[in-house]
This record gives sequence, structure tokens and C-alpha cells, in this order.
Amino acid sequence: MGTTSAAQHDTGSGPDGDRDGRGGRFGRITRSPLGWMLTGMVGVGLVSGLTATGPGPVPVLGAAAAVAVYWLVMRRVARRSTPEIARLGAGREVLLGGGIGLGFILVSALLVTAFGGYSFSWAGNGFLPVVWTAVAVQIGAAVTEELLFRGLALQALEQLWGSRAAIVITSLFFGVSHLGAPGASAWSGLAIALEAGVLLGAAFLWRRNIWFVVGLHFAWNTTEQLLGIPVSGHTPEGLFTVDIHGPALLTGGSFGLETSIVPVLIGVALAVPMLVLARRNGGIKTRRRAGR
Repeated sequence: MGTTSAAQHDTGSGPDGDRDGRGGRFGRITRSPLGWMLTGMVGVGLVSGLTATGPGPVPVLGAAAAVAVYWLVMRRVARRSTPEIARLGAGREVLLGGGIGLGFILVSALLVTAFGGYSFSWAGNGFLPVVWTAVAVQIGAAVTEELLFRGLALQALEQLWGSRAAIVITSLFFGVSHLGAPGASAWSGLAIALEAGVLLGAAFLWRRNIWFVVGLHFAWNTTEQLLGIPVSGHTPEGLFTVDIHGPALLTGGSFGLETSIVPVLIGVALAVPMLVLARRNGGIKTRRRAGR
């Protein structure tokens, strides 16, 4: 490590070895799990910030750009393949995840309604404009958030400390990231960490596929929005309007369904078998041993 020429000989021949030699200490830092995680999060986060609230198809274009940034960081910085975003089988994984997400929210909303917490009425807004807007916005949100939390953070932390620590840390981080939403509280952060952070993390460990988790996340948020239920404190235009009755522990109050105890319990119940299947499939990784 003393000179550039020595470093080039140490790292071997070929373009990767040459880049290693030229990168020096900075190259080693960026290629470490925390290094490529932070590099990717800056890139994907920047794309999300510029496109998430854009008009028309802008969020969808932002999602495509975020995938490209993710691929570049993983291939050029982390020096690893990206089977988790492979196009082969992506449609199947999206549909499977979407079916689980749709069922999760519909069952949760129906149970809250059955206990007297929700009543729905047709909003009278244009069907196609409302659906198109919801789909475009939620594609952008689902893709960028899953690349950030499951693609980058979970996989990087998993390399360092194993799957169990990674899912705990990313779940807590996911809950904390929603504390800035309108009406957020300590309970909303904990609820999202449990029902969303743990469930989406377990889904990724089970399938090892970003598209599966994107489908689940997308169907979850889109169904909530179209039903007129607040999504993390925001009440975007939906096909229905919802009147909320009863205690916030049942309904989630003004923050939305995420802080109802019903989806928290269902989300944990769904996550457990996913983690069991992940373990059986070898998807649970242990902590990397110290030393060289």
C-alpha cells in the first residue's frame, strides 16, 4: 500500500485491479459495505427527491433512473452482481408481491370497518385520472424506498452483521424515517417499523428479489390511497372518502391505517412464515467473521 505501482501489483491484473490500485484508501472505503451503501443512498435519494412529486409520468421515470443508479453503484462500486433486480421473472415477482400487499390492506381495512372504525363513500372524482396519479406516484415511492432500504441498507448491513441484525436496524430506520410525516408519533414509528420494516425485510430475505418487495409495497400504498385512507399522515385524492370512527388504536386516526393495531398484528403474522421460509432456503445469513 506504500506506492501506486505496488498497489497495482497487489490487486492483480485487469481493469478491476487497476481501478483498485488507483483508488487507494478512498477506493477501499467506497467499496466497503457501508461505503457502497452510502454512495447508493445518496444517488437513489437524489433521484427520488427530484422526481417523487413530479407531474404525470415523472415519478415512474424517476423509478427507472433510480434502478439505473442502483445498478451502477452495485456493479461499479460494490463490485457485485445484481440478481435481485434481474428482469427475468420480474413480472411474476411483482404480481406475487402485489397480491400479498393487496390482500394485506383489504383484509386490514375490512376488519377495521367490521369493528365500526371506517365507513366509505364514493368520492365522485374522475376514475382514470385518480388511478393514473396514484399508480405513478406509488411506483416511484415503492421502487426508490425498496432500493434504499432493502436493496442497499439491508444487504450492506447483512454483510457486516448478518440478516437478523440487518432486519432489526433497517426496520427501526424505516420507522424513524416516517417520523417527519404529519401526525407522526412514537407509536406510528414503532408500528411502521413492525408492520412495514419487518414485513418488507422478511419478504426480501425470503425471495431475495427487489421486484417482489416493490410489488408488495406498491399494492399496499396504492390500495390505501384509492380507498381514501390516509397514507402516513397524507390524504391524497382517492376513489373513495373514508369517515373514521372510534379509537385511534383501531383506526389509525388521521395518520392512517399503518398505526392501527390490526395491520400491525397481521403484518407480523405474515412476516413470521416468510422468515421461516427464508431460513429454510438459506436466505438468512450469519454475521461475517472478524479477521482476514
